[in-house]
Amino acid sequence: MLTRRRKARAQARARQTAFRAYVAADRRAPVSELAGQVLRKAFPDHWTFLLGEIALYGLVVLVLTGSFLTLFFDPSLAQLPYHGTYGPLRGVLVSKAYESTLDLSFAVRGGLLMRQIHHWAALVFVSAVGAHLLRVFFTGAFRRPREINWTVGVTLFLLSLLEGFCGYSLPDDLLSGTGLRTADSIVQSIPVVGTYLAFFAWGGPFPGQAIVRRLYIAHVLFVPGLLIALLAVHLFLVVYLKHTQWAEPGRTNRNVVGQPMVPSFAARSAGLSLIVFGVLAVMGAIAEINPIWNFGPYLPDQVSTDAQPDWYVGFLEGALRLMPGVEWNIAGHTVLWNVLLPAVVLPALLFLVLYAYPVVERWLTGDLVEHHLCDRPRDRPVRTGLGVGAVVGYAVLLLAGGNDVMAYVFGTSVNGLTWIFRVALCAAPVLAYLITRRVCLALQLHERRLLHEGEETGEVSQDLPGGMAESHQDIGPRRRYKLLVRDVPLPLEHPGPGAPLRHRLRAALSGWYYGVRVEPPATAEERLQISGRTADPVAGGAGSPRE
Repeated sequence: MLTRRRKARAQARARQTAFRAYVAADRRAPVSELAGQVLRKAFPDHWTFLLGEIALYGLVVLVLTGSFLTLFFDPSLAQLPYHGTYGPLRGVLVSKAYESTLDLSFAVRGGLLMRQIHHWAALVFVSAVGAHLLRVFFTGAFRRPREINWTVGVTLFLLSLLEGFCGYSLPDDLLSGTGLRTADSIVQSIPVVGTYLAFFAWGGPFPGQAIVRRLYIAHVLFVPGLLIALLAVHLFLVVYLKHTQWAEPGRTNRNVVGQPMVPSFAARSAGLSLIVFGVLAVMGAIAEINPIWNFGPYLPDQVSTDAQPDWYVGFLEGALRLMPGVEWNIAGHTVLWNVLLPAVVLPALLFLVLYAYPVVERWLTGDLVEHHLCDRPRDRPVRTGLGVGAVVGYAVLLLAGGNDVMAYVFGTSVNGLTWIFRVALCAAPVLAYLITRRVCLALQLHERRLLHEGEETGEVSQDLPGGMAESHQDIGPRRRYKLLVRDVPLPLEHPGPGAPLRHRLRAALSGWYYGVRVEPPATAEERLQISGRTADPVAGGAGSPRE
């Protein structure tokens, strides 16, 4: 009895102390207001919204496993004979970076497991960020008021590529050294300043003595710091802005319907985190990745056969292999177009397009309204076609990066495969765009037929004259709502032949982008209701929908 009373008094004192601490913090900061907003925030329930969470938990695994690996890795390129536990390499001259990675794999308890979990987590993280960006693009979740969050997301994707390359290059094995040799050539291809940049980054002529140490600092300090800071900004904007949602009965452009943060969303998100941790642990335990002991230490005069980078930079390898050998000599400076265009200009243009796309689409529509309902990809056939075409072009470059392996496996010519991929790079994205656009319009026509006639029941009846007809049934109010409630802008009116060129160009592009459409068979009352469901949630409106 005495023990029970003491325990009760201790619990009461703990609760009182916690309450006093909360009151003290609340008097000095808006704790109650922020906590109330966060705890009451609604999260729509759809599987596509989990992609960002998978990326978040992948980053958590990266930080945890990376902290463990940091304790044992030595980024020095000083050479010494290897006398570790891996017998086949004993006596071979290796760098301390390579030796410490081997010791992590064979001498540190759990080191190999941590290395492989870290590598798999990096691949999952980059994949999830890329898939999340695609989801945002195809559903139009980058539109006002989320342009800043789109910019943050693209920057996170860019930093994740840089972080992956830095980590991939640290072990100083023959495979990562081959990648660094390629990176050195890419940097030197930049006109005028390229050689100076390469000399500074590598600390002298290739291979230098400073590059691994500098990549290590960037990998464990600078880039992770930027990633975590931008992720905090991203999550803050997600909480501050209304979450996007799919059109369903009761869901409009002015509200958010979903599960509250506590307890529903928090419990499900915690379960997802455990699944991600478990899957990565199983993959690290049973699926071998990056076995550097098979590659051997890096030697500048050797190149690893079948050298393939991780998938997220594989498109650069493919672009380098497809570009014909072209170089110019201008005023004593050699311009390597076969390296500069595919490895510098191409990725620069890629990210420039990603950053600028929300501005371009808003310019084409003149749309100043906030959007919180997700677009269905079929309702935006041109945007969806452009996205699919870009993905197909990326896939062609990724496959081209392994043309030597494919030629060896299938017993064909590398040159023949190279020309096939060159033709495919020009034709496949255009063909994918045309097919996707046509499929989207066909799906819209099918939905128009569903709204007009109803859904087929599969029952066929015969009338008195002998004619055959198939019966239909109404699709129901819920599905009808999903098909009708959409916000597709009309193309801009043509300003006339005397208008400035930029106005005529804008109208022409707007007509190409939004001119081909299938209008649903909605009544006047339904159109009025649709306008109300998709109206600007900002009090007082945003003025004219056109600039």
